[in-house]
Amino acid sequence: MFAYIVRRVLYAIPILIGVNLITFALFFVVNTARRHGAHAARREARHARGDRQVEAERGYDLPLVWNSNEETLFNKASKTIFTQKSVKLFIFDFGYSEDQRDIGSEIRARMWPSLALALPVFLVGLAVCITFALLMAFFRATYLDIWGVVLCVAMMSISTLFYIIGGQYIASKVWHLVPISGYAGGLDAAKFLVLPVVIGVISGIGASSRWYRTLFLEEMGKDYVRTARAKGLAESVVLFRHVLKTR
Repeated sequence: MFAYIVRRVLYAIPILIGVNLITFALFFVVNTARRHGAHAARREARHARGDRQVEAERGYDLPLVWNSNEETLFNKASKTIFTQKSVKLFIFDFGYSEDQRDIGSEIRARMWPSLALALPVFLVGLAVCITFALLMAFFRATYLDIWGVVLCVAMMSISTLFYIIGGQYIASKVWHLVPISGYAGGLDAAKFLVLPVVIGVISGIGASSRWYRTLFLEEMGKDYVRTARAKGLAESVVLFRHVLKTR
């Protein structure tokens, strides 16, 4: 498990670098065009402050990736827009927005409601989908498996928006069990999170359960599983101690 986590972390490094480079290139291509358009439309209005002063205040007066005006190699590489705006992201220094707001503080203030919703949906959804998929795999080729697959396909065919609107209408407007919208801090957040978590879990059951069922059935056909059955182990033991462990 430790080796697997290390591999996943190492895989993430080139992905983050690639995303950073692509985002930097796209942002400054678009941003340059936007700023030139804004200068053309508001050149006279901003002439009093001076375009160069505005660029310097926001750090856009530096070269993109190489500063040939500096003397030392370190300054040539560090005093650039790429280093000031992009490389610092790897140490979680997000800098300031154009209206001088601390981006890091904005992220820290808004991340907790997102995590409070995303983590329960992921964990509860994972437990529900794996359990349902294991049941279908355990009772494969029976009515439970057949109707379970039919249910998964039906749930996959329903838009997530339908679950959201239907859940809000029934649980909030008709039954008045939870608020229809909003958020609060502390323990009061639970009443705002129950409905979104339930909807998030239900909307993902169809696709995730079918996917896990396919993985389990594929694993159950391998040699080590057949060997375990040949040794006289019960199907439930084979499924939970061997198949589930590998997945």
